[in-house]
Amino acid sequence: MDTAEWARIAADPRYIALVRRRRRFTWGLTGVMLAAYLGFILLIAFDKALLARPIGQGVTSVGIVVGFGVILLAIALTGLYVRRAAREFDPLSEALRSESRA
Repeated sequence: MDTAEWARIAADPRYIALVRRRRRFTWGLTGVMLAAYLGFILLIAFDKALLARPIGQGVTSVGIVVGFGVILLAIALTGLYVRRAAREFDPLSEALRSESRA
């Protein structure tokens, strides 16, 4: 793809809208993950007693469950991004790419 083709695609309103939607979505997911991780780290720093509290009569603590929850959240957000990319972002990108080749 030469510079003129790239400039034509970059100026296409559909491409601009795609980039905006994808950027807004990814920053939203990033914000959710950062808030969850920062919250977990702040709990570790300021409320160790809460995280050390055992659940029931077992040896598993609240901290283990919360940490596992942060990991599961990361996996869920990744899956959410992949799903939306496959359904929305990738088809639009491919359509723009195929039009530029024609």
